[in-house]
Amino acid sequence: MWTKHAVELLEKVRQCREHRELTADLLARSAEVTDSNAALFDARNNFAGCIAGLHEILRRQGFLEGRWCLDPNEDVSPGQIEEIDRVCTCYPHLSDDAFVSNNLERWLR
Repeated sequence: MWTKHAVELLEKVRQCREHRELTADLLARSAEVTDSNAALFDARNNFAGCIAGLHEILRRQGFLEGRWCLDPNEDVSPGQIEEIDRVCTCYPHLSDDAFVSNNLERWLR
């Protein structure tokens, strides 16, 4: 999930480390990733909706038909969908939705 941009971000981190300089862009990105992870993994609710939150992103991308979990009572926490919507809107550059959309059909064959 959001792997393509995570790999790109890792490369930026490596470059900054190699040149021993931390850029403002990288500092900002770290806050964005932390905020996104908090929403997706449901940190506010002690991680109760973490699996369902990740399933929601995979559902939106077309990998899953729903966000069902092995435990039928497990789902996103109250307010978690709104948080996921917020981070998706605030940080579209972190998602890999376009990359997934361009490859999903081939991957699901």
